[in-house]
Amino acid sequence: MQAPPSTYNSGEDAITRSLDVVKENAPSSLAELESAFDIAWTASAIEQRNYSRIALQFPDELLHISVPVYQAIKAKLAPTRQLYVLADTTYGSCCVDEVAAQHVEAEVVVHYGHACLSPTTRLPVLYVFGRKPVDSADCARSLLSSSRHAIIHLTTSLALQTVLSDAIATELKSQLSGINLITHPVPRLAAPQPAFSDSTSDSPAESYSPFMKQIPENATIFYVGSESLALNNLLLTHSANQTWSYDPASREVKLESVKTNRFLMRRYAVMQKARDADVFGILIGTLGAAHYLSMIKHVRALLTRARKKTYTISVGKVNPSKLANFMEVECYVSIACPENSLVDSKDFLQPIITPFELEIALSDEPVWTGKYLLDFQQVLAEAGSEVTQGGDSAPGDEGSDPDRPMFSLATGKYRSAKRYGGTKGEDALATGNTNSLAIRNQESTVATFMGSAGGEFLQNRTFQGLEQRTGMDVPSALEQGRAGIARNYDELSQSS
Repeated sequence: MQAPPSTYNSGEDAITRSLDVVKENAPSSLAELESAFDIAWTASAIEQRNYSRIALQFPDELLHISVPVYQAIKAKLAPTRQLYVLADTTYGSCCVDEVAAQHVEAEVVVHYGHACLSPTTRLPVLYVFGRKPVDSADCARSLLSSSRHAIIHLTTSLALQTVLSDAIATELKSQLSGINLITHPVPRLAAPQPAFSDSTSDSPAESYSPFMKQIPENATIFYVGSESLALNNLLLTHSANQTWSYDPASREVKLESVKTNRFLMRRYAVMQKARDADVFGILIGTLGAAHYLSMIKHVRALLTRARKKTYTISVGKVNPSKLANFMEVECYVSIACPENSLVDSKDFLQPIITPFELEIALSDEPVWTGKYLLDFQQVLAEAGSEVTQGGDSAPGDEGSDPDRPMFSLATGKYRSAKRYGGTKGEDALATGNTNSLAIRNQESTVATFMGSAGGEFLQNRTFQGLEQRTGMDVPSALEQGRAGIARNYDELSQSS
C-alpha cells in the first residue's frame, strides 16, 4: 500500500515566482549612478550631521538599484554608520515611512524617487528625486508659443527640480522680457514639524510640495513633466488658473485646464453620495505626515456633531477587497497625503472622500465655489477660521430639525437620516462603548441595537452565519483532503 502524500507544503513556489513591476532604467555605470542619485551629496549630508543609523527608502520601481546605491553610499561613509534598505512601504511610496524606519531605530530617512513632500513628525528626511533629461530651450520655446502671460508660475516634476528647474526658468526669462516668473524651490533636507494639536490655533507651516503652494488666480501655470497624480492635484487645487504642460519625453505641450471640470464634477458626485451616508469609516492612510492626528480628531468631531456613526480603520494600502470586509460602512473619509487622498471610487463598493469634501457634504446647504484643498494644514487652518468667525452649522447642531427629510441628488428621492448619539447616549457613543445598549431576548440573540451600526447591519442581513442544526443531520464520511497552499491546491490521489 502506498503511503499517503504529505499535506505539508513549504510554499516555495509562491515565494520564488516573479512579479511584473515597471522598472525605471538603471544607470549603466557607477559614475552615472553617483550623478543620478546624488551619492556624494547624500554621504556628505550624513557625515556633516553625524547620523549613525540611516534608512534608505526605495519605491517599487527603484528597488532593483537599491543594492548598488547602498554599496556606493556605504563606501563613502565611516564603517560605524549603519545603512538599512526599506521596501514595501506601509502606505504610499511617496510618503516617508517613519514607522518602518523606527523599527530599525533610524535617525534619518533618505527618500528616493517621487515624493509628496508631506512634513514628517518624528524623523528628518533627505530627499533624492533622481534626474531626468529635458531640453530646457525647447521646453521654454514650446510653452511660450502656446501662452504668453504677464505672470507665469513654473512648476516642474521633482525629478527636474535639482538642476533643470533653474535652467528652464533662465530660458523663459531670456525669451520673454518683463515676465513675472514665480518658482518654489524644494528643500532637499526637511526637518520634522511639531504636532499641531489644536485646529483653532494659528495656521501651521505650509507643505514643502510646490504643487500645494498658493498661486495668484491671474497667473498661468507652466508644468514640466509627465502626467502624474501631482499634476492632477495641481489642476484640482488651482482650478481657476490656466495650466499648460510640457512632456520632456514626447516634447508635447497640452492645455490641461480642460480636464479640471471633469475632475470636479466627479468629485461633486462623490460628495452627494456622502451626504446620504450615516455610517462613516475614517480610513487611516498615513502615519508619518505631520498633523494627521489633528486631522483625525477634526474629522471625528465633525461626524459626531452631525450625529454620524464613525469607525476608525487602518488597513495599510487600500484596495477594494480590504474595504469590502466592512459592509456596514457607507462612506470612507481618507486621511492620507495629498497624492493618496483622491481615490477613484468606481472599483469600491462605498465612496471615498477627503476631509475637505466631508465638510461640504455635512453642511445643511452645501455651497461649493470650486475651491479645493488637499493639504492637512490648509484644511485645519480654514476650519479654525470658520470656528472663530462662527461658520455654518453642521447637520445635527441645535437649531436644525432632526426629523426634516433630506433630498438626495444621488437617488432623486427624499430620505430621513439616521441619528447616532444624542443627549442620553452621546457619551457612550462617542467613546464607542455601546455594549450596554445591546438588548438581548430570552434566546440569547440580539433583539435591538441602539447606536451600533454594525449590529443593525447584522440584524438586517438575510445571511447571518451557518446554522448549527445540532442532531438534525447525518454526519458525513471522512474523506481525504487536498494539499498545498491556497493559491494552488494539489488534488490527492486515493490510496489503493
